Amino acid sequence: MKQYDYLVVGAGLFGSVFAHEAKEQGKKVLVIDKRGNIAGNVYTEDVEGIKVHKYGAHIFHTNNKKVWEYVNRFIEFNRFTNSPVANYKGELYSLPFNMYTFNKMWGVVTPQEAAAKIEEQKKEAGITEPKNLEEQAVSLVGRDIFEKLVKGYTEKQWGRDCKDLPAFIIRRLPVRLTFDNNYFNALYQGIPVGGYTKMVANMLEGIEVRLNTDYLEHKEELDALAEKVVYTGAIDAYFGYSLGNLEYRSVRFENELLDIPNFQGNAAVNYTDRETPWTRIIEHKWFEFGKDENGNDLPKTVISREYSSEWKPGDEPYYPVNDEKNSALYQKYAELAAKEENVIFGGRLAEYKYYDMDAVIASALDCVEKKLR
Repeated sequence: MKQYDYLVVGAGLFGSVFAHEAKEQGKKVLVIDKRGNIAGNVYTEDVEGIKVHKYGAHIFHTNNKKVWEYVNRFIEFNRFTNSPVANYKGELYSLPFNMYTFNKMWGVVTPQEAAAKIEEQKKEAGITEPKNLEEQAVSLVGRDIFEKLVKGYTEKQWGRDCKDLPAFIIRRLPVRLTFDNNYFNALYQGIPVGGYTKMVANMLEGIEVRLNTDYLEHKEELDALAEKVVYTGAIDAYFGYSLGNLEYRSVRFENELLDIPNFQGNAAVNYTDRETPWTRIIEHKWFEFGKDENGNDLPKTVISREYSSEWKPGDEPYYPVNDEKNSALYQKYAELAAKEENVIFGGRLAEYKYYDMDAVIASALDCVEKKLR
């Protein structure tokens, strides 16, 4: 007899949701993670009363009512609305691209004038079917906005020229002929009050968790403990990179605790010129309106400068490079994964997929429906 029904590898969102649901159905579950903390990349740590998003900013947003009601079972969410600002050489613009952006860029006042300006610049560029990211962006927002607010940021983020990037990366770029500063067009949005770590801890309540435990280093002895494995790590690592490495973009963070109450007045400011080495600065306290859990103003602030970099083994993988070469390689790994009878592969690394948080949770719940019923 095995000790556990399920060994869940990874205490991020996918693993934690699966583990919670399995426990609810009377299954015995062990969750392991190679890091020293739960919550994966949504981990938040407390610094001077500020919930710092250690692995980059995470803003929960969804139109999926089932997922929204699900996460609210574990924690209360605040009313945070994502309204980032673009800084181009000291000029500040609204993100998403909206009437405030168009007014500052061109002096236009009406939606008709803004639409005409974009159409005029699209015609000048002669784009009918966008073949790459640059053409897609110009067709959406015109040449001026592309040059100032898209090109530099995107090339820093991906480490490639915009002409060498696929068009689909920027198709969800929000463009609005209104004065709406809400970046996400989602019905439900917010940040967990008390941080994501608290939310995941509530999901994992009553479940055995072992941290600082590397599954792939101790695979044989860990596999022997459970009937089935839920694996949320990198799929190519699972197979010992036998077919080659999948590529990612990684992110490096420089954090600073500042003895001032306000650094930039906004949670996120994107630096869109090519010369500034970082892509954006996050000021974490503004995710919770500059206040602690008791509603008191926080006297200090924490900022994180984000630097995008090419991933190499040992780095944290963040964004899959979903070009043709990597997608084809992933398909080969997926075929190997399908032959692993007692292993469920799920989450962004195991599926080599850029997942928003709500989609990860929906995927985990869907997986539970199929595998546990």
